[in-house]
Amino acid sequence: MKRSREEPIYMISIVARMLQVHPQTLRMYEREGFVKPKRTNKNRLYSEDDVERLGMVIRLTRELGVNKAGVDIILRMRERIEALQRELFDIMDHVESDFRAEFERRLKEAFSNRYEDED
Repeated sequence: MKRSREEPIYMISIVARMLQVHPQTLRMYEREGFVKPKRTNKNRLYSEDDVERLGMVIRLTRELGVNKAGVDIILRMRERIEALQRELFDIMDHVESDFRAEFERRLKEAFSNRYEDED
């Protein structure tokens, strides 16, 4: 059974080790609103998506020197781009299914006309 990337599975200590940061850094990023881990009792649980997002935040701040306001803008723009991509794929699927249906209709029509012409 395949696990969803959104399923919360990692404790803060594991994520801190994975990303090579102090757990306090992850708590700070949570306070800043960059990530919203799930809670079970008092424990924070992070998903694969959370870890990926935190990795991006760390790269932006440490490697590229982006400040927190810049990180926030970049993350919001990324979310918007992903939403637009999903909308585009939905539209493409719809257009493709309409095109396929029209092609099949014309194909059936062409074959039925062909056989009628032979009579």
